[in-house]
Amino acid sequence: MKPGMLEYYAPTGLDEAVTLLSQVAEDGGKLIAGGQSLIPMMNFRLVRPPALVDLGAVAELTTVELTDAQLSLGAMVTTATVTSSPEIRHSWPLLAHAGTWVGHEQIRNRGTVGGSVAHADPSAEMPAVMLLADARFEVRSTSATRTIEAADFFCGYLTTSLDEDEILVRLTLDVPPAGTRWGFCEFAQRHGDFAEAGAACLLPPGGHPRVVAFGAADRPFRASRVESILADGGDADDRTLHEAVAADATQAGVSDRTKLRMLGTMMRRAITMARD
Repeated sequence: MKPGMLEYYAPTGLDEAVTLLSQVAEDGGKLIAGGQSLIPMMNFRLVRPPALVDLGAVAELTTVELTDAQLSLGAMVTTATVTSSPEIRHSWPLLAHAGTWVGHEQIRNRGTVGGSVAHADPSAEMPAVMLLADARFEVRSTSATRTIEAADFFCGYLTTSLDEDEILVRLTLDVPPAGTRWGFCEFAQRHGDFAEAGAACLLPPGGHPRVVAFGAADRPFRASRVESILADGGDADDRTLHEAVAADATQAGVSDRTKLRMLGTMMRRAITMARD
């Protein structure tokens, strides 16, 4: 199948894009970034926006800025850029590694970090890493610019706190301190398929561990009980850890026993990877 009839706009500047979105959003017009999620949905007529505002020519959204303290990504930075950049692999190796699990090479070449985050698929790797990183999202509309914390951004299945007339402009992550260990593990039927369960962790030296699970609930979630066990020096193989994973997942709305076991396995493997 193919999409229905629609109006198409290709702004070349951010201000123009924001203005165009404000004009079409009320009637259901959408932004398109890499199109790796939206176009298939349109082809199957799952969504039928009357207008598209294509961000592909907005150069302001493709910049990468890296300092000793922060990594800042324009929303149109591709996943391939994240996985191939030596600077990003050095400063944020977990982010670069997680990016290699996103779809296949063609998808990574077209798909964007901001597009994945704004789409908010609960099985996607980029939203999970952003939550793990306590990332901050700069969003713009014609009336205001505001910053949304990752913890407040993901609201449910394919749902975020973005207003219909807002554009996700930039994603900012603090660079982990030197010596931070990390782990990432997910299960999919084939590499590049949607994750059925996954986990990622950061173990900063002298800092509080951070653990995120994804793929099983309606959004990625922090595993606070697991974090507390790790902060207290708990063993990744402890029965207590498995119970904590189950409690965190249940609180996040996971009720399927198979999913709970999968999350426990992914969590243990991610933590083991970080500790090895």
